[in-house]
Amino acid sequence: MDVDGEERIDFINNYTSLILGHSHPAIVEAVKNQLEKGTCFGMPTESEIRLASLLIKRVPYIKKVRFCNSGSEAVMLAIKASRAYTGKYKIAKIEGAYHGLYDYAQVSEAPSHQTWGDKNCPSSVVEKSATPSVKNDVLVLPWNNKQACENLLEKNKNELAAVLIDTLPANFGFIPPQDGFLESIWEVAKTYGILFISDEVIGFRLNLKGACDEFGIKPDLVTLGKIIGGGFPIGALGGKDEVMEVFDHTKGIKVHHGGSFNANPVSMVAGYATLNELGPGEYERLNKMGDELRIKLNDFFLTRKISAQATGKGSLFCIHLTREKLLDYRSFVNSRVNRALLDKFFHELLGNGILLDSTRGIGCLSTPMGNEELEFFLKALEISFKRLNL
Repeated sequence: MDVDGEERIDFINNYTSLILGHSHPAIVEAVKNQLEKGTCFGMPTESEIRLASLLIKRVPYIKKVRFCNSGSEAVMLAIKASRAYTGKYKIAKIEGAYHGLYDYAQVSEAPSHQTWGDKNCPSSVVEKSATPSVKNDVLVLPWNNKQACENLLEKNKNELAAVLIDTLPANFGFIPPQDGFLESIWEVAKTYGILFISDEVIGFRLNLKGACDEFGIKPDLVTLGKIIGGGFPIGALGGKDEVMEVFDHTKGIKVHHGGSFNANPVSMVAGYATLNELGPGEYERLNKMGDELRIKLNDFFLTRKISAQATGKGSLFCIHLTREKLLDYRSFVNSRVNRALLDKFFHELLGNGILLDSTRGIGCLSTPMGNEELEFFLKALEISFKRLNL
């Protein structure tokens, strides 16, 4: 409910963080209990060990964990760790993918027609807030272009410390990877001694065992955030024993990682309570409900001859106002030339009781939702399209 008393269904949940919805009783109780004990300490706590142990138990490719305060920090640590471990300095990332606020991670986060260059060898585009030299240290890869990625990785193999991958990038509307695309990048990276960093800050909600598990990929490093904090600030870096050893100060400082609020017990207990509520059945139900929603949305668009489509996976979805095939970041940008219409559409949805991301049209489901919420979404959608005469 907003300040005017209007009720809306939250289909963005603090940008996918609140997988159990708002104010879940188990999280509220855990946080209340922790507040009476203390909110932050200068030493490790039992709550940190419990959450780390749970993550290691669930995700087969996580052997050690370090906690921080955001997904941005986790990605920054992953990049620093990969440089320290390999002795190389460049990273590769996907064109248009968002990985937080670290300068190197932000390269080509939002390039334009005027700046993005050759589709098989994208330019490294740097924000005005970053030093121009950053572009020389980041190789940009085109999503779903397996051959181009293989060529670029092979050409830069001697300089690349890591390739940074989100298995379902939110920044261009959850356009899924084509069969074999991610596996190809992983295999090439292994061949040339390039670390594979899986950014699962959002994607971790797709699979109990981690977003890479279904692809048979075992990343060297994994960044986490969002749902593992239960609605409180959190980030985490996990990975293989030998790579995570760069943080072991007893063996000489390779990567310094300090922070007064790292692994603060409030976030730890909230995250543990959240993951405790998420067993295999909850993941299965959420993902099935997401599949049903995307099918219903695409049927809705098709039967009414509306130029729109829904993409995504599991409990994540995005609405695009186009029928053109969406393959990568560039096709996403090309489909959004009528920004004014997009703004009107998302505003109409908001007025009809649906809260979505108003920039890209992405949304997500939470465990309190069911058929009633999906039907409400479809009715709000129909009203919105009618008012826009689409």
